[in-house]
Amino acid sequence: MPNKQPYPPLNARFGAFGGQYAPEILIPALQELEQAYDEARRDPAFQQELAALLRDYVGRPTPITYAARLSHSLGGARIYLKREDLAHSGAHKINNALGQALLARRMGKRRIIAETGAGQHGVATATVSALLGLDCVVYMGEIDMARQAPNVQRMKLLGAEVRPVRSGSRTLKDAINEAIRDWVSHVGDSYYLLGSALGPHPYPTMVRDFQSVIGREARAQMLAATGRLPDVIIACVGGGSNAIGIFHEFVDDEDVALVGVEAGGAGVATGRHAARFGDAALGRPGVLHGCYTYVLQDEDGQIAETHSISAGLDYAAVGPEHAHLRALGRARYTNATDEEALAAFQTLSRLEGVIPALESAHAVAEAIKQAPQLSPENILLVNLSGRGDKDLDSVLQALAAKEAAL
Repeated sequence: MPNKQPYPPLNARFGAFGGQYAPEILIPALQELEQAYDEARRDPAFQQELAALLRDYVGRPTPITYAARLSHSLGGARIYLKREDLAHSGAHKINNALGQALLARRMGKRRIIAETGAGQHGVATATVSALLGLDCVVYMGEIDMARQAPNVQRMKLLGAEVRPVRSGSRTLKDAINEAIRDWVSHVGDSYYLLGSALGPHPYPTMVRDFQSVIGREARAQMLAATGRLPDVIIACVGGGSNAIGIFHEFVDDEDVALVGVEAGGAGVATGRHAARFGDAALGRPGVLHGCYTYVLQDEDGQIAETHSISAGLDYAAVGPEHAHLRALGRARYTNATDEEALAAFQTLSRLEGVIPALESAHAVAEAIKQAPQLSPENILLVNLSGRGDKDLDSVLQALAAKEAAL
């Protein structure tokens, strides 16, 4: 792999995508953030503190697990799991939350604003805010609060104020809207800790950089375990932070296929989904929450309603770097339906004793599709972005409804 520049320029765009489409009042704050991050990423003391906390507090490196029984049952490729579910707080979200919280403290911002869908980013932000002694306000859609009640309780226990969002679809899109409104009103003393690789520059780059620890570890671990790199890397894609985190280290390895899995919901043909790349009628370039990327929108450009059994994938746009990788043909994006994700959730639990997050189950579903078509010489690496404790109520309700319909 070619050596990457240690500190490449903080470009505002990924090809045609990205940018900084923000209210004028936020431009100085975004410029301040860009300068602060550029200085922090070059500061050995900042990087050393982050690395020490990732090791001693988050529990990194997270392991690679060979899913032997799953692989054997499918009769094809060998499947490995990158175990982000074993990171402190239960998902990859802690990597970015910790990095940004350290940056906020460095900038003198003592109040943290965040949004959350599945609740894992909210929990991670509340966790690092407690660690660093920062005030924390988390916005969460009312529907997501109902289906992710355990995470709401965890955030409150950690000292965060959780503010329900009752406008719009009452899901992640609307939580982001409210978080941005709060930031506009308190831009002087507050830091917006955005949870995914989207939003106005420099957030997509910054979040990717903090999450790229996943890919760096995975490369070394796969070489140590198998003597080579995987043939395919699979990750679920909502905003896309876990996916870009593992993809980034392998982008220059052309023999490694990169596959992102969106939320197919009830099926793309039904219109009830969150497959930005999978629906040619609704998914097209546009601007949402500060960046130019692929957005689900109607013929008038209004943001389309989304649906997924997974709260974390239920979002109308995708991170701009993913749009760029797709345009280049470097990454391929597919989708898994609610039913496929639910089946993968059960399969991994029963065969490997690993209960995945519903988001991660979408990636597992794609591995289940691909593995039988390949040989045992092939290796699939699935980024298991989080654990499924938070989803048990949703899963049990879905299974009960399915049984009642029979």
